[in-house]
Amino acid sequence: MKTAELRQKDVAGLQAEVKELQKAHFNLRMQKATQQLNNTAQLGQTRRAIARAKTVLAEKQAAAASKE
Repeated sequence: MKTAELRQKDVAGLQAEVKELQKAHFNLRMQKATQQLNNTAQLGQTRRAIARAKTVLAEKQAAAASKE
């Protein structure tokens, strides 16, 4: 998911996205452990997507805190 798409979501949506990405990353790690993962590059892509979503989430939370 692109950063522009993440920025359009609200805080609850971003939190759900982070949870979903973490589950996907866990499943990929388990596939790697059982040698069922063909494309190991997916691990890095998922990890970066989690970081991207967490960054946007932190920005939104900081913006909401500064408004109060």
